[in-house]
This record gives sequence, C-alpha cells and structure tokens, in this order.
Amino acid sequence: MSKSIFRVFLRSCALLSVITLSSPSVYAELDVFSDKHLGAATCATSQCHGKGSPQEGRNVQLNEYTIWIEGDRHSIAYQTLETKESARMAANLGLESAKTAKICLDCHADNAPEASRGPKFKIRDGVGCEACHGGAERWIKTHTDPDATHKANLAAGMIATETPEVRAELCLSCHLGTRDKFATHRIMGAGHPRLSFELDLFSTNQPAHYQVDADYVARKGSIPRFNLWLIGQFISAEETLKVAMERLHEGVGIFPDFAFFDCHSCHHSMSQKRWTNHRADNLEPGSLRLMLPNMAIIEATAATLGNKELRSAIRGMRIQTMRAAQGPRGPFVDAASQLMSELIRTRKSFPDTFSNKQVAAVRRGLLATAGADRTSDFGEAEQIYYSFETLCLALDQIEACGSALDQLFDTIANADTYSPGKFARLTKKLAARF
Repeated sequence: MSKSIFRVFLRSCALLSVITLSSPSVYAELDVFSDKHLGAATCATSQCHGKGSPQEGRNVQLNEYTIWIEGDRHSIAYQTLETKESARMAANLGLESAKTAKICLDCHADNAPEASRGPKFKIRDGVGCEACHGGAERWIKTHTDPDATHKANLAAGMIATETPEVRAELCLSCHLGTRDKFATHRIMGAGHPRLSFELDLFSTNQPAHYQVDADYVARKGSIPRFNLWLIGQFISAEETLKVAMERLHEGVGIFPDFAFFDCHSCHHSMSQKRWTNHRADNLEPGSLRLMLPNMAIIEATAATLGNKELRSAIRGMRIQTMRAAQGPRGPFVDAASQLMSELIRTRKSFPDTFSNKQVAAVRRGLLATAGADRTSDFGEAEQIYYSFETLCLALDQIEACGSALDQLFDTIANADTYSPGKFARLTKKLAARF
C-alpha cells in the first residue's frame, strides 16, 4: 500500500466512523423490506461465510463474514452511535438517543421494519450483509443449491452489487444521502462531518470479500477500474442533482439547505481571499456555489475523450443550474432536470472499453483542468486527488505516482487551509509531468 493510498484509507475510515450509512435508494425500487432481513449471524457459521480463510475449489471464498467483521468499517457503524460524540450530536438535535433515533439508525444500521426482522437479526450488527445484498428471506436457502444461478438470486431479491450503476447508487445512498435520509445542514451543524465519495477508491479502501477470478467473471462479469470510476462520477453527479431537486429548498426557516452548497464558500477565514470571477463561473461575489464536485471531472473527461462541444454544453448547463440554485425551486428544478438528462445521455454514449493511452490522457486532462484554476471548491480539488490516484491504479503506475500523490494530498489534507491558487500551481506542474 502506497503512502497516499494509506492516507486516503485513514481519511476514509475516519469519515466512515461517523458517516451517514443508510439503506440504499435502490431498495425502494426493489421493495427489499418485503423480504425479511435474517441478520448477519445467519451468514456467520463456519459452514457458510464464516471460515477463517478462503476455500479452494469453491465459487466463493466462504470467509466473507470474517473479512467483514474483522476489517470492514461498515461492521462498526452502529457502534459509532454509542460514542460521546454521537450522544452530543443527538442532544444538539433534540433526540433522546442516537442509538434509538430513526434518523440515526436509518443510516448507521440495517434498519429493517420490525415485521421484516428475522430471529437472528440484531440492529447492533450495523451495516451488515443484507444492508448491501438485500433481504435474504427468499434466497438464503436456494443460493447454495448446486444448480443455483446469480440470475435466480437476483430474481429472489439479491442486490446486483457487481453492476456499476447499482453499486454507485447503493453506496451514494450512504455517502451522499437520499430524499428521506440526508445529512442536512442542520445535522452537520449539530456535529456531523461533511461527506465525500469516489466509487472506485472507496471500494478499494474497504477489504474485498470477493475475488474477481474466472468463475466470478463467468457468473457476474467484470468491469475495468476506469469504467467503474467514470460511471461513479456520473452517478454521483446525477444523484446529487436528484436529491437537490427534492431537498434544496427545504432548509431552516427562509433559507435553503446549505448542505448542498460548497461548505468552504463560508467556512474559511475571512482573511483568505478565494473569490475570483473565473473560479466562480461569473456568479456574483457572495453567492453560494452549488456543490457539484463531479462536474469538473466529467467536463474534463468529455473534452479529453474527443468531444469539446459536449464539454461546453455540459458546462453551460452546469452554470445555468448553479445560477438557478440562487432562486426559487421551479427554475432550479427545470435547470437541474436538463443537466441530469444530459448527464444520463452522455454516460450512456461512452464506449465500454478504453485504452491505456485514453486513460492516461484523461488523467492529464484532469490535472490540466485543475492547473487552469478551474477547481475553486475544496470538494472539486478533493475529487481531482481521488481521481488521480484511481487512474494511477488503473494504469498500474501507483509507485510512479507516489511523490505526486503525496504532494497533492498535502494541499488538501486540511480543508480549513486549502488554497485554490496553490492547488492550481501544483496541478499545472503535474500536468506537464504526466
């Protein structure tokens, strides 16, 4: 593990210890709570997924539960609610206890309704097997049959986590939020941290309880790291717009929900002069920038892969949406809907395969975009860093990228002291190098 990956791993663990961990919005589409959640203990025996080491000659490792309980931060999500910090947050929100409040359990546990809980279900299991794979009531017995197929398991309610779009929505329901479960500005004001996410890197940072071997590919297929990253960027932007259309104008009092805006537009020292017309996309000084950190990535990628007109169109829609976010709900929803439709169309237009030359060009394009001082928001700089590391991994160049990753990390290690100018100067130099 490189120094930079280790740093991101530590930062991710710190976030996950208090992050909004929720049941995925895809659940509503699948009506997953109509199937009972039997509890992690159902999967934990040595005859199932609780073995101490991977088993040879099987199509799964059978130590999946062991990996989850020993090293996956999701297994201790509920335990976070037992900390003094969570108790303080609950008190600030007027809640009796974080351990019993639905607003907390919906995120830090597999909070199935009472009628959908099996005999071994325990809320203290946190974000367990069925929080991601779906209620096991219908597939718990048949998924081990000699003639069982993945298609049949999915038909019985299992979640297709191997599908990038599904996995992205699943993860973002935790690391971004949904209409019903969202880390609002009020919740952040009570002490909840700012959320951040990048699909491939965050998947890498948690211990894999599966192996993408020939058998896995035969059953579920596979997707290159670059594709997973790219789809993750699009789904992140789409889901952000979707939730913003529903909740942006539901703030406290007359105000919008400030959680949708760049936190550091306000949360930095008044002595730091960050605003420029160039960085603000011509928004008026003092305006809050809608936080769409993935858009900088998408625009740069679209241009790099040979469609500068597409980048221009997307950028125009993004600016229109950001301006509309300054006003009433109707015009904002119209603008956001147009942008989201264009993102969906663009995502589906990309090919299934990319060459290493294209991946390297995208990496260089991201650095050049940042080097042109186009990433004023801290969240955008953070996504540039995450993406640079992911693409170095995709190109199997993580060691060669080591010093650059360390330099980039140093510029975003502290959000309070982040300098857009310093970040731009460094990324401009790195663009010439890579």
